[in-house]
Amino acid sequence: MTRYLAALLALTLALLCGTAYAGRVVNLASTDYPPYFSPQLPGDGVVAAITRAALAKHGYTLQLHYRPWARLMAEVKAGQFDGVMAVWYEPARAEYLHYSLPLVNTVMGFYGRVDKPLPTLPLTELRTRVVGTVRGYKNPDVFDRAGLKQELAADDLTNMRKLAAGRLDLVLVDKVLAQHLLGHLSPAERLAIRWQDPPLEVMPLHVGLRRELPDGEQLLADFNDGLQTLRKSGQLAALIRQYKLAQ
Repeated sequence: MTRYLAALLALTLALLCGTAYAGRVVNLASTDYPPYFSPQLPGDGVVAAITRAALAKHGYTLQLHYRPWARLMAEVKAGQFDGVMAVWYEPARAEYLHYSLPLVNTVMGFYGRVDKPLPTLPLTELRTRVVGTVRGYKNPDVFDRAGLKQELAADDLTNMRKLAAGRLDLVLVDKVLAQHLLGHLSPAERLAIRWQDPPLEVMPLHVGLRRELPDGEQLLADFNDGLQTLRKSGQLAALIRQYKLAQ
């Protein structure tokens, strides 16, 4: 009888551990970064749809909290949220974040002026130029190593408008995001700027979970497992097609 009770207790504990996180709300901070994620997009965009579906595989519910980027990471680091959706890898952030498997790739490069085309490689040739970047963003390593002169803005749309007005020589931006932002510019502004090949770097987006979370490692493992399930089943590719994200 004692052996039976011990076995029953062990089974009960195993079942409780397996369901301990079921129904847990995962609070992630995010910013406005269309067409990847935005409160203005259906379902908050493709990255949110992927994150939500991966979490749901293990019974979690996603709750997004939108913030300006410069404020967002400080609040995540301070423990106000479980993590961030989504983020580029940076060693300094890895000190306080667990990084998930990659969600989608972003292609980083330059937009320039149509009337003043500039060769962007080698980057050392751009040292006399002014490049628009966004405050708080992780830039490609090759760009940071070049030590170019940067002018910081609060967001990418501001940079695109400054470029069109001739106030910047180049803008460092994700290609797909920039294509989306063209729709917010005037016809004259759109005609004044263009993407410049080759791209600088492909940078995957990850979910970042705070290392100090009591269930952080379990949450990360469950999320990664859910993401792998989406990938193997074809659901991940289907979501990317549904949201018409170019990959």
